[in-house]
Amino acid sequence: MLETLITNKTRLKLLLKFFLNSKSSSYLRNLETEFDESSNAVRIELNRFEEAGLLVSNSEQNRKIFRANTEHPLFPDLHNLLMKYMGFDQILDKVVHKLGGIARAYITGDLAKGKDAKEIDLALIGNNIDKDFLKQLIQKAEKVIKRSIICLILTKEEEALFIAQHPEALIIWNEV
Repeated sequence: MLETLITNKTRLKLLLKFFLNSKSSSYLRNLETEFDESSNAVRIELNRFEEAGLLVSNSEQNRKIFRANTEHPLFPDLHNLLMKYMGFDQILDKVVHKLGGIARAYITGDLAKGKDAKEIDLALIGNNIDKDFLKQLIQKAEKVIKRSIICLILTKEEEALFIAQHPEALIIWNEV
């Protein structure tokens, strides 16, 4: 659906890269390789985002490093739109809320790094999770979002080690 609204593929890739996970940062040549796009196409879109104030940059060792401007008034809206586009809202609705006993939910892997992927790596932190019910809920969610979900269940005690091993982890739900 988002491809209909944003027809420029490079622009959509940049939105996913920087606005899905605000911790993401990168530079032109890296993005060129990652997106398999020409440096000119990537440069034009980076400049547009920076001029609009959506991206900020700084120099490190002759490289201009870009990241999302989380202070921009549209950042929360863009982030939420991309979360829905990726199907995270459905994962929350169909899995986390119905399962109960979940302290936090993380997305890891390519999606957490801002790369579109057909697989969603989901880590659920909690105790006494009904694995059979979880399997049923994941199957229902996969049909809705048209992506496969690979789920890892961890206890609260295992969470710190998991986060240390997955610095790209994107928290999508936190118990209040």
